[in-house]
Amino acid sequence: MIENEEAMPTHHAPQVRVVTASSCAAAVPCEPAAGRAAATAAEPGSRRGWASVGAVALGAFVVVMTETLPVGLLPRIADGLRVSLGLAGLMVLVPGVSAAVSAPLFFLRSGRFNRRSVIVVLGLAVLVSNAVVAVAPNFAVVLIARVLFGATLGAFWTVVAPVGPKLVGPAGGTRAITIIAAGISGGTVVGLPAGQFLGNLVGWRLTFAIAAAATLLVVLVQTVVLPGIPPDGRTHLRDLVGVVTRRAARFGMAAGAMVFIGQFAAWTYVTPFLMDHTHLSSGTISLLYVVYGCGGIVGSLTAGSLFKRGVTGSFAGAATVVAALLIGLASVGTLPWLAGLLLVLWGLFWGIVNPGTLVWILDAAPETPEAASAVNVTNLQIAVAAGSGLGAILVSSTTLQTVFLTAGFIVLASALLAAVAARFITLARRE
Repeated sequence: MIENEEAMPTHHAPQVRVVTASSCAAAVPCEPAAGRAAATAAEPGSRRGWASVGAVALGAFVVVMTETLPVGLLPRIADGLRVSLGLAGLMVLVPGVSAAVSAPLFFLRSGRFNRRSVIVVLGLAVLVSNAVVAVAPNFAVVLIARVLFGATLGAFWTVVAPVGPKLVGPAGGTRAITIIAAGISGGTVVGLPAGQFLGNLVGWRLTFAIAAAATLLVVLVQTVVLPGIPPDGRTHLRDLVGVVTRRAARFGMAAGAMVFIGQFAAWTYVTPFLMDHTHLSSGTISLLYVVYGCGGIVGSLTAGSLFKRGVTGSFAGAATVVAALLIGLASVGTLPWLAGLLLVLWGLFWGIVNPGTLVWILDAAPETPEAASAVNVTNLQIAVAAGSGLGAILVSSTTLQTVFLTAGFIVLASALLAAVAARFITLARRE
């Protein structure tokens, strides 16, 4: 039973909360017979279904790795292409803006394409972006490649988030989403330290070439493992509007935006904080990034069981802890061992919050998961840019401690909003 008070009228309500691949095939008569047959290649809950989820998680891994890779390479890229460090920073900012624009546009134009083919093509686009950066003769070409990557990023998250439940069925849907989210943390584990380590070892161009080769391997795995995944058949503007008009989704968007603003106001400046305030070496910081990412993987894998008890409550609890950790870093961050511990716990609980934003909005609009995912991508990418901008303003006018204090209280406000939302909304349950 769908317990969302704003669900579709009873005579339209689906009998299954998260549509499986086979039921999608039945619901989309325009899908070719071959596509429908392929869609049933992985039965819900089967080993191939979970292997397919793993292949999608690998895709999330390389996408996030590509997104974060430039962070550790910016000084080298700036020197190599003879541009300022601030201009080189556009490699990080531009993909977010591009993703925010591309997500709804891709959703509106991709209704008839099999999702297996889409995922593979998007993987190839990431490969091309990395390869172009590796051989780019100037910074303008680098930016064009990163715009391409950003557009791919928005399309990828629009399609991939609802795919997990289709591959393993509604009963394992939440777990599938959290496994894919673990790929996000894995990409963070590799992206930041790899950028620094490989940049020192082989240079920034070969680092992007290695990323392109890794992307190719993942695309090959996906080509072999993924079954056909028919589209939902609901990719119209009214579906996007329908998501935004639901109270449960609006609460989720507001809480998600606030928590991402707070998170990225702090995360954007975590390196100077650890170097200048905590006085850690770059090698120690790189190690802490790895442990932070590993904590995020553990948190994401744990989140599935927590969300079964309640998404909004789990989100509120984890966000409260993240807020306390950020405020704690601002207060006692001069103690290296304590700052390291708080950073690791930050990764662990952010691993719960991050997929919580997605599960919340998917369960708020279970009939149109891709529309919900597109709305979520745009909402959170704008929040990431706003958080980074807020951090930049605070760094320029105050101190690093103030950045983390402000970020902590913004995340706490998100947790309080989620706690209030739990009293006014109910979300679709996955049985």
